[in-house]
Amino acid sequence: MKSRWDNDAAREFTDDPLALRAYSSRLLGADPNLVLHGGGNTSVKLPVENLHGESEEILYVKGSGWDLADIEPPGFAPLRLDAVRRLAGLDSLDDTNMMRSLRAASINPDAPNPSVETITHALIPHQWVDHTHADAIVTISNTPNGDARLLEVLGDEVLIVPYAMPGFILAKLVAELVAGVDWSRLDGMILMNHGVFTFGNTAQESYERMIALVTRAECVVSQHSGSIATAQGDPPDLKQLAELRRAVSTAAGFPQVARVDSSDEAVGFSLRDDVSEIATRGGLTPDHVIHTKPSPMVLSGDVESDIADFQREYKSYFGRYSAADHQILDAAPRWAVWRGVGTVSFGPNAGRASVVADIAGHNITAAQIADSIDAWQPLGPQDLFDVEYWVLEQAKLKRIVSSPPLQGKIALVTGAASGIGAACVCALRSQGAAVACLDIDGGVIEQYLGVDTIGIQCDVTSSADVDVAVDATIGRFGGLDIVISNAGTFPAGMNIEEMDDDTWTKVVDVNMSGHMRVIRAATPYLKFGIDPAIVAIASKNVPAPGPGAAAYSAAKAGLTQLARVAALELGELGVRVNVLHPNAVFDTGIWTEEVLQNRADHYGITVDQYKTNNVLGVEVTSKDVANLAVAMAGPLFSRTTGAQLPVDGGNDRVI
Repeated sequence: MKSRWDNDAAREFTDDPLALRAYSSRLLGADPNLVLHGGGNTSVKLPVENLHGESEEILYVKGSGWDLADIEPPGFAPLRLDAVRRLAGLDSLDDTNMMRSLRAASINPDAPNPSVETITHALIPHQWVDHTHADAIVTISNTPNGDARLLEVLGDEVLIVPYAMPGFILAKLVAELVAGVDWSRLDGMILMNHGVFTFGNTAQESYERMIALVTRAECVVSQHSGSIATAQGDPPDLKQLAELRRAVSTAAGFPQVARVDSSDEAVGFSLRDDVSEIATRGGLTPDHVIHTKPSPMVLSGDVESDIADFQREYKSYFGRYSAADHQILDAAPRWAVWRGVGTVSFGPNAGRASVVADIAGHNITAAQIADSIDAWQPLGPQDLFDVEYWVLEQAKLKRIVSSPPLQGKIALVTGAASGIGAACVCALRSQGAAVACLDIDGGVIEQYLGVDTIGIQCDVTSSADVDVAVDATIGRFGGLDIVISNAGTFPAGMNIEEMDDDTWTKVVDVNMSGHMRVIRAATPYLKFGIDPAIVAIASKNVPAPGPGAAAYSAAKAGLTQLARVAALELGELGVRVNVLHPNAVFDTGIWTEEVLQNRADHYGITVDQYKTNNVLGVEVTSKDVANLAVAMAGPLFSRTTGAQLPVDGGNDRVI
């Protein structure tokens, strides 16, 4: 492990030790082999003058909800050091009262809740303290006689602390073990099955000690890297993936996004003869259990049976280790091993699924290396249960999870680069959906780079393009629930007697046949969707056509009829199909300033008057159309199919 310390960068914080604390914390957070997704914590002790002009020693410790990867000074909770240290002298302290006492010790009521490891940080006399869940060290600790092995590797400069429940119990154990210890001879503390603390009189000293200790452990781990199985896998059966995602969503009680890891390492692990046994022994560190549950589901090929078996085993686990005041969480798996394909991770949104995928990847590496060293022997189920159902960890998880109305839903939008399509993407994301964004403009790929979006160049006049785009959506997010079929083209005005074949064919191909291709390709996956819905964007020209728009009006009318038939055909599958008829949406690409001015001049009115020339006297925007499209795809319209709604401010001809 290489040090990331940069003297020039650190020099910028010479006069601001809290900013320096944030800087060195980010160095730790930048390496996923040290901390993952909110794991680990850091602190610094600083003198602060209070309102009475007296100097108090304040412990600034990482606040809950902040990530070391991007923490800033406001992410540290400031507490009176003496008040925190006194807590370690209590005989007992439950979690609720511990957090209340820590909050009472804060000098800033607006600061985040301090880390559950705050008391342990306070007990360490050094000014700078770092705590990580370094993979190499925790891997070695998850082997038989791991404590002796770590002492052999790291030497007498570390104190080995047996595993204890994080929080007050751990702090109390540390207080007992360090009584009379000569801190000057220690570089760190190893928390068995949990992580490592280092400390120093400077930020750099504490950081470099962390790197040095982890590097020694990595030298041992690297000798066993050949034990990591690798293989090239088969692409996942996308229909089976969609079925799996639906089954997990049903078991969880809310929609899930699924992420497939088909890396050579994930595939190799899935093909191990003993994968069903080694994968279910436990995780790298108990901190991860709130994300992953104690073990994954190992797929046998029968999804419904596998889910039922997993739920039965999880409920049995809960029954064995729970107390009277525990309420069981959902019994759905958080990740699965898919033989020959790799692993699949699940989450209520794309970000959470990615978190689980990262943790699963680290787990399968550690398990194989530990098994090669001696045996993979992580914490037992009682210890994992205690953390999974720990009130403080549950509170942390609740802060992570929000529940927008479309959270966990997976949507596909055509014509997504601009106008109504782009507005639909924005509205879907704001309500929690993961979105595949299709457009003929290749710029859509860069436009929608993100954990919850994918941009796909797609020409809806090409069946091959559409099929590839839909498959890519399933491969990325695990299924499909919502299709907003929006891609369209509006030609220059042309009377029928002037109509050429190429114009007619192109307009009909995009505005009608293109929608058919999208619906056709999506239907096999919508069958496995969660309250699946299709919304087709048609036009006011369907109920109220105008001269000079024969191709456009006929194509949009054909699209409307197509949607009506689709509603009839797909209803028995639970798929809703509805149509919107927008009119005069002027913030789209076809309405340039020149076109607007020409149309306004034609009617002898101003541009503003032209934009609001409807019964309500309002301008209709892409956002207005998108909001209604997303509403029709959501629970508000869960009992509506085959409907047609205008979005036009009230058009007298339509009315």
